[in-house]
Amino acid sequence: MTGHQAYTGIPRWLYGLAALAALVVVLPLAAMAARVNWANFLPLVTSEPALAALGLSLRTSVASAGLCVVLGVPLAVVLARGRFPLSGLLRSLVLLPLVLPPVVGGIALLYTFGRQGLLGGTLEVLGLRIAFSTTAVILAQTFVALPFLVVSLEGALRTGGQRYEAVAATLGASPGTVFRRVTVPLVLPGLASGAVLSFARSLGEFGATLTFAGSLQGVTRTLPLEIYLQRETDPDAAVALSLVLVAVAVAVVALAYRRPARPAGNKATTRPTAAAGPGGGVT
Repeated sequence: MTGHQAYTGIPRWLYGLAALAALVVVLPLAAMAARVNWANFLPLVTSEPALAALGLSLRTSVASAGLCVVLGVPLAVVLARGRFPLSGLLRSLVLLPLVLPPVVGGIALLYTFGRQGLLGGTLEVLGLRIAFSTTAVILAQTFVALPFLVVSLEGALRTGGQRYEAVAATLGASPGTVFRRVTVPLVLPGLASGAVLSFARSLGEFGATLTFAGSLQGVTRTLPLEIYLQRETDPDAAVALSLVLVAVAVAVVALAYRRPARPAGNKATTRPTAAAGPGGGVT
């Protein structure tokens, strides 16, 4: 090893296994791309049903990602910082959608918000019908995507530690001020990655959406559902739409895991700061 080569610590044989692992993912995608009818690609992906499904997927995925942020940030903070009985059980239940078949999640949502569900009757009395509506799509996507944000943010919180929050608290900052001025800036990269991954997971959701929301064109038929239906009637359209979904997903995941550029020679890191107010308190 020369002085100009950075030591990686990776045995050469691991590169072979890594290449094999990459092929497991890349080869099927390449095979699908090879089957695309490029001559009719644009007409296939710009048809009215395809554009309606893509538009609905993007709108509901943005909404569900926003809902994941609103609900997931407090949940991740409580799981990472809180000390209370059964916290391990709560974490297991929150992360359960990661391993559950999505159709099981759809059934659970249906028996919660459906007409005969746990809350469905009360919601019907209030004039709210959730099942088989666009709202149902957003709830189904949130159910499966929320754990991605919680995992990313909880990991960032545990890695960052609590020393900066402790310093701010000793300067007189309230817990709310510490959260806004110190904790959130400290874990912002993890929060951004979690939000983007939640969006990507929502965009690809199929099973829970079909079970809980159905497949109504323009209302609940997202792009994955449109691909599934086109597979039976127009395989060329299904392959073309699949490629569009893959391209969007790749862009989103690349955005979530991009490495921020650092100026050469600048190794300084940014730390969250709290502004001192009158009397030494933190504002």
